[in-house]
Order: sequence, then structure tokens, then C-alpha cells
Amino acid sequence: MSLGHLLILGAGGHGKVVADAALLSGWKSVSFLDDRWPTFSNLNDWNVVGAFQDLEKYVESFQGIFVAVGSNRLRSNLLIRLESLGAPITSIIHPSAIVARNVVIGQGSACLAGAVINIGSTVGRGVIVNTGASVDHDCVLGDFTHVCPGARIAGGVHIESCGWVGIGSSVIENICIGSEVVIGAGAAVISDIPPNSTVVGIPARVIKQD
Repeated sequence: MSLGHLLILGAGGHGKVVADAALLSGWKSVSFLDDRWPTFSNLNDWNVVGAFQDLEKYVESFQGIFVAVGSNRLRSNLLIRLESLGAPITSIIHPSAIVARNVVIGQGSACLAGAVINIGSTVGRGVIVNTGASVDHDCVLGDFTHVCPGARIAGGVHIESCGWVGIGSSVIENICIGSEVVIGAGAAVISDIPPNSTVVGIPARVIKQD
């Protein structure tokens, strides 16, 4: 059954991945807005129809709108703008993803190919659970968090807003991670992390705190 026509904000690599997931999950077609328009007007066989500043005139033309921007801050700004316009914000779940039946997923979030979100977890608005990432039982992912490809989050982890869980990193059970935290690629988090920190290494250590 077709879900209709989807407008995706952001025609970069992440946008392509989201478009593919959307079509596989039942959307009839996708179009893009991207700030490289009009010099950039085609992505594969998909049309780029305008820039982000043109958003208002497209709100009523599509059955769903999704923000496919990797930057947590820009993604949050665009999603909040969509909310203020009463736009039909949708979430995208790839058909190969495994999402437990009682998981709560906020609007504008993506669960991409091979990702797993287990029972009792709550996913906020504008969250990305990227390719092959896993989120175990009873986790909380705050708004605009990005769990990068191949990251592993054990049960009972709480991540506040705008977290960045780097590619291939891991977080042991029952850890609390503050807002605006960046976890470096391949890091192993074994203790709580304060807000506005960047951590790297095995075990992860703070190398920067704003």
C-alpha cells in the first residue's frame, strides 16, 4: 500500500539512504529540498525541487516530510520549523530494521537498515538509529540524537538530547550520557558522561568539555 509522496530535507548521502528506506517501506515517491539548489537539481533519479527557504510552499503538497540532515543542530532547527508550520512530519523505518512492538518512536526519527531497537526503549524526536546500530532494552534516546552505524548501546542507557554516538562505539548498561555529548568512533563508554563533553578511546575518556 502506497503512503503517498514524501519530501526529504537534505539531499546528501544520508538523504539518499533515507530515500531508499522510504521507498522500500511503502512511500510512492520522494523529492528533495537542498540548499545547493538550483545548481543541484537531481539526485540519482530523484528531483531536488527547491532550497530549505522554500519549505513553506511545499508543506501542503506532500503526504509526509522528513529531515535527513546528519548535523544534530541543523536537524533540530529544521524539525522545529516544520512543527511550527503544522507539517506532516513522518518517521522512516527500514523494512529490515527490528523494532520491538512497544518501542515509542518520536516524530521525524529514522531506524535504518539492519538496526535494532529492543523492548521498553523510547526514542525521541528527530533521532537517527543508523545502519546496523543496536539499542537494547529500556533505553532512552533524547531528541535529535544520532546513533551512528554499527554502534552498540546496552540496556538501560539514557542519552539526553543531541547526543552523537560514533560509528562502531559501545556503551555498557545503565550509563547516563548528558546532552550534546560526542562519543568518538570505536570508543567504549563504561561510566557516565557529563553534558557538552567529547569522549574517545577504550575506555572512553573526556578530551573536551564546553
